[in-house]
Amino acid sequence: MGTMTLVRPGLAGLVAETRELTRRIADPRATAFAVADALRARLPSPEILTDEERLGDPDHYVVHTLHVESAFSVVAVVWRPGQETVIHDHIAWCVFGVLQGVEYETLYRDEGDHLTEIGRTANQTGEVSGFAPPGDIHRVRNTGETTAISLHVYGADLGAAPSSVRRVYDLPVR
Repeated sequence: MGTMTLVRPGLAGLVAETRELTRRIADPRATAFAVADALRARLPSPEILTDEERLGDPDHYVVHTLHVESAFSVVAVVWRPGQETVIHDHIAWCVFGVLQGVEYETLYRDEGDHLTEIGRTANQTGEVSGFAPPGDIHRVRNTGETTAISLHVYGADLGAAPSSVRRVYDLPVR
């Protein structure tokens, strides 16, 4: 009996270019910006996921791991309306592109005993952004009425690390 390989339209080119960039660029911030440019030029459609994967889960957002290697990982996140992350930051640089819907992000600064909101962004379909720690404390949510899908490239081996999250913040927001 043979095995079936799932073809992810647009993934191979993005992986090849990201691999080359992570080999060539050592600075995390510069890597994030270069990978963001690559993703912007190669942003796939929602069909990078199967019909079933695009459905999401009514109880929480769903992360689909699409590619993992030592220098980076690629995941797709499916957000049903109202779903959100906790306030968190990351272990490595991250780049994301919105494939469908709107991904709403709130940014925070750690003041020691509380968090201060420092910005809000509604990332629309087709938009790409990237960042590198420190200063990446945020919460992401789907405030829309339809399912949102985003593609994330993390500068970490998510096969070896349990998550891209470094720290969860439960400080009050002022």
